[in-house]
Amino acid sequence: MQTFDAADGTVRVLFAMAAQAEFGPALRALIQPVMIGVGPVEAAVNTTRALAENPADLVISLGSAGSRSLPQAEIFQVAALSYRDMDASPLGFEKGRTPFLDLPAIVPIHSRLPGLPVASLSTGGAIISGAAYGNLAADMVDMESFAVMRAAMTAGAGMIGLRGISDGAEPVSRFSDWTRYLAEIDVRLASVIETLPDAFSRQKRAYWCRLPA
Repeated sequence: MQTFDAADGTVRVLFAMAAQAEFGPALRALIQPVMIGVGPVEAAVNTTRALAENPADLVISLGSAGSRSLPQAEIFQVAALSYRDMDASPLGFEKGRTPFLDLPAIVPIHSRLPGLPVASLSTGGAIISGAAYGNLAADMVDMESFAVMRAAMTAGAGMIGLRGISDGAEPVSRFSDWTRYLAEIDVRLASVIETLPDAFSRQKRAYWCRLPA
C-alpha cells in the first residue's frame, strides 16, 4: 500500500501484479505490489484478500498484455474492460454480460492518467494467440484485470489498469514469446509510475476513487 497526495487529500493505492516475471528492477525500485497470481480466479481471490487486509481507495493493476494490433512493448492504460469467458447467451443474456449482475458487457474505466494512450482490454482464463484475436473486439487481452476490477468495486475502490504489450504480433508457442519484452515493459511502466505524484496532485480524491461503470 502506498499513499499519494491528491488535490484535496490523500489516496491510498494498492498496486497489483500477476507474476514475478513482470516485476523487474525498475518497478522494484518504486513500488511493492501484491502478487495476485495468474488468471481470473487467483486474481479475484488474492486482490479481495489484499483489500480486506489493507483497504485502499484505488487499485492499480499493472503488467503485460497481448495484442495483435498495438505496438509491442508500448504502454497503454485500460479504457474499458470485458470478460471474454462469460457467455450465458443460450439463456438470453448478452454475451459477455454476467447474469444478474448490474454491469454492462463492456465496463468503462473512468479514471485516467494524463498523456497515456488508452485501449480496451479483454480478460479471460486462456492465452489468446494468432487467429483467436479475430474473435475479440478488444484492443488487448490479459488474464486478470476484469477480476481485479470486480474485487476493487466490491471493496468500494477505484481501479486503473496499465499494460505493456508483451506479445501478439506473432503466435505464442513458448514461454520466451511472452517474456521477450518484459524487461523493456518494466522500464516503461516504471516511467509511468514516476508520473503518479504529479497526476494525483492535479485531481481531487473523488476522481481517483470513483468506481468503474
